[in-house]
Amino acid sequence: MMNKKNLLKMMALGMAAAAVFGLAGCGGGSGSSQSASSQTQKESPLMQKIKSSGKLVVGTASGYPPYEFVDTSAGEKKVIGIDMELAQKVADKLGVKLEVQDMNFQALLSSLTGGKVDVAIAGINPTDERKKSMDFSADYLPTEQKVIIRKADADKYKTVEDLYGKTIGVQKSTTQEALAKEKIKDAKIVGLAHVPEVVLELKQGKVDGLVVEGIVGEQYVIFNDDLMFSDIKFPGAVKNSAAAVQKGNEDVLAVINEVIKENTDNGNFKKWTEEYSKKAVSNADNK
Repeated sequence: MMNKKNLLKMMALGMAAAAVFGLAGCGGGSGSSQSASSQTQKESPLMQKIKSSGKLVVGTASGYPPYEFVDTSAGEKKVIGIDMELAQKVADKLGVKLEVQDMNFQALLSSLTGGKVDVAIAGINPTDERKKSMDFSADYLPTEQKVIIRKADADKYKTVEDLYGKTIGVQKSTTQEALAKEKIKDAKIVGLAHVPEVVLELKQGKVDGLVVEGIVGEQYVIFNDDLMFSDIKFPGAVKNSAAAVQKGNEDVLAVINEVIKENTDNGNFKKWTEEYSKKAVSNADNK
């Protein structure tokens, strides 16, 4: 028969064991809480912001059809185009609403690095210089760089050398501006905020040529009977477009890359290019 002393000892051991198991149980609960917390921490600051706000703020720069331009046929001022289709698909994939902020291209890049927009989608070329201050998605829609001239000058400008020392128009702060400065010796470069402004300068004879990417230039050549693509070639000057985000947001980039791949594989980018090229010309006709 157990004496009183041994009984008290056994009760004490039982209470100690219960306490240990109780602590283990609490520890398990805390671990689960920490696991959930670490899961949240694994999401980038941008992903957390997008999910908490319930919206994806995309910055763009209209006046660059068919990538992005204002639909003049609509009652409201709405930016449409290839890039806006891409933006909507990304928002859908994230399960949030899309908010578009339209500005000039130069302001767009600073708005992204300053955190005023979540993603910049505007036919942006991911240059090495830009990669120093922002991260880029996978490429989409590679296109050749071309020169638009007046038809009256068709015989004057057939090679890059023919443009040496001439006045060349570009959209400011773009890869086309950098290309013109690098490849066209002694040229006077006129950089304006939007491509249509440069087209007007060309039509008025204030610039001799306009360096532009082929997909964009197509609309202006179709709509303006007095303009044409020159035969000038820039070897190796194929431009790729990519979406840009602030550095350190790989999970957001992964979603964008998934959307780009899906819509490249299913032919949507090709379809959007045709659709919005026609829409841009229609818009111009209705002005």
